[in-house]
Amino acid sequence: MRSTAISQLVIAAGLLAPVQVIVAHSWVEQLLRIAPNGTMVGPAGFIRGYVGRSPGFDEALDLNLIPPNGRPDGKIIHSDDLMCRSTQTVGNYSTEYPMLRAAPGDLVALRYQENGHVTLPLASKPENRGTVYIYGTTSPSNNDTLLAIHKVWTADGQGGDRRGRLLATRNFDDGQCYQVNDGPISVARQALFKKAPEDPQGADLWCQADVRLPADMPETGTYTIYWVWDWPTMSAPTASSKRQVARGDRARRYAMGNPVAPRNATPSVVIPEIYTSCMDIEGTSEALSAGQALSFETGQDLNNAAISAQLSDNFLVNVSGAGPSTTSTSVPACTL
Repeated sequence: MRSTAISQLVIAAGLLAPVQVIVAHSWVEQLLRIAPNGTMVGPAGFIRGYVGRSPGFDEALDLNLIPPNGRPDGKIIHSDDLMCRSTQTVGNYSTEYPMLRAAPGDLVALRYQENGHVTLPLASKPENRGTVYIYGTTSPSNNDTLLAIHKVWTADGQGGDRRGRLLATRNFDDGQCYQVNDGPISVARQALFKKAPEDPQGADLWCQADVRLPADMPETGTYTIYWVWDWPTMSAPTASSKRQVARGDRARRYAMGNPVAPRNATPSVVIPEIYTSCMDIEGTSEALSAGQALSFETGQDLNNAAISAQLSDNFLVNVSGAGPSTTSTSVPACTL
């Protein structure tokens, strides 16, 4: 019965919703530790050089796009493209926007806005809105390049120069996040994942990538995290606007933000598009969730709730170098 209700909701929303335009891209807005019951706990930490959303805010101050727009030789990634934007140098923090403090083995949520990429999807983009890769290192450099790390560092720490490792993989779409708009995915999710407006998210529900920090992370000094969102343009569309609003299981999949792939299509990358955020974590011996049994509290306030499936598996997306995974790799974790 609930699946039927969702289908009707999606179909109605699809018929009434006008076309929307994505006007912003994404970066990590804040970091929070996660308690054993799945609740995010402050104080929050931030990416390096973070600029808050005050009046007159310019997204270019926090955003790092690789390859950048306007490159003379086109959308080509260069070997010297840096992992971090120029303002995100090691240790660049302010008292207003400090780094997160966390202990080895703690669970941490990296929260970001979907900005329409999930709820107003483009047909030429990957299913699940691309993949988020999370890398960690105790030896960061301001000269770290994307191509020396991305899809090179591995979970066992043996990839590339062995200075770091792949900590987690996630779908950009976490299966529940939304920007409030009148698109059918947003309308469906607003009904499924209700929450009261609350700062800093407002009425939106931000996306999250929850990750367990390494047990061998130092309790003193800093540990660096690289968040890499791989969101290329594909040669064959992974969603068809004429078939997205359908009946039965297809409507349910669309409501959850999982596009309907065309039959007999084999997409390949045509234009690379990667976004990164760089952040440091201050080590501490005061653990919040490390070494404790998880007991996720269902029905808690979604403004501060982690996602249960992400707490037990760092590799929800199966990529080369990730190691074994115990969870499905293609569909965002969600429960109806």
